[in-house]
Amino acid sequence: MKKTIFSLVFAGVLLAGCGSTGATGDSSSGSSATGSGDTVQITAVGSTALQPLVEAAGEEFAANNANYQISVQGGGSGTGLSQVESGAVTIGNSDVFAEEKDGVDASKIVDHQVAIVGMGPVINSEVGVTDLSKEDLVKIFTGEITNWNEVGGADQEIVVINRASGSGTRSTFEKWALDGATPIESQEQDSSGTVRQIVSSTPGAISYLAFSYFDDSLTALSIDGVEPVAENVEDNSWTIWSYEHMYTNGEPDADVQAFIDYIMSDDVQNGIVQDLGYLPVNSMQVQRSVDGDITEVN
Repeated sequence: MKKTIFSLVFAGVLLAGCGSTGATGDSSSGSSATGSGDTVQITAVGSTALQPLVEAAGEEFAANNANYQISVQGGGSGTGLSQVESGAVTIGNSDVFAEEKDGVDASKIVDHQVAIVGMGPVINSEVGVTDLSKEDLVKIFTGEITNWNEVGGADQEIVVINRASGSGTRSTFEKWALDGATPIESQEQDSSGTVRQIVSSTPGAISYLAFSYFDDSLTALSIDGVEPVAENVEDNSWTIWSYEHMYTNGEPDADVQAFIDYIMSDDVQNGIVQDLGYLPVNSMQVQRSVDGDITEVN
C-alpha cells in the first residue's frame, strides 16, 4: 500500500490568531490553521482516486503548519469507510456515498465533499480504438466481445483489468458505465497507479481510471462520441463521475476541520484540484443524490 507521510517540523512562529484553536477562515495557502502549537496527527485512508489530491494538499498544508503530521494511504473506498467508522483513522476517503457500501453505518460518520472526479475507460494505446458505444463497452466488460477487431481495432485479444471489489472507482464505473452489469472475472488491482501501469504495458488491455490518472501512456476512450473531459462532467453529458468524499467519525475537531477547510479554500479548489484533473465542487451544473437522481444547480 502506498503511504506518504508529510511531517515537516521547522522553527518559526505560527501565523494564527491569539488563542485560536480552529480554522482562521483565510483561504490563503500560507495561513496557519491553529494557534495551539500542539502536534496534530491526521491519517487519511481509502480511495486511490482521491489520494493524489489529499497528498498534494497535505504536503502544502503541512509546509505552512509545522505542527501537522499528515499521513495519506490508499486501500480503496471500502477500507476508508470501514476504518473511519471504527475510529481507526482520522479521515476515510471515498469515491462513493457511505450509504452505498454494505456493512457501513453511515449515521456514524460525517460527509465532507471536497471535489468531483470524472472516470472513464482506458486502453493500451496500440489497440487502435478511440471511441466505443456504451453497448459495446458493456459487452467487452461482460465477456461478450473478446477481440478488438470486433469493434474496429487491431486483431488482438481483449484483456480486462478490474479494480478490487472494495474500490469506489469500480462501484462508480459499474453503476454508470456498465448500467449495473457485473464484469467477467479477471485480474483485479487495488491501486489506480498499478492499473495505469498494467494497461499501458499489456497488449489489448482495458480498464478504467479517474481522470487524474490519465496520461499519454494509454488511451482514454470516448463513449458514444462524448469525450471524457471536465466540461462534459459538469453538465452530466459524461455520466461516469462521482463526488470525492472525506468522511470523519462524527463532526471533526477544530484541527481536522482546519485541514478540510483548507482543501475547500479557493486557493486549493482553483489550484491543486484542477491541476490534478479533478473538478471543483462549485463547478458542477448538476447535483447527484445518493439514489442517483440528477437535479440542476440553480
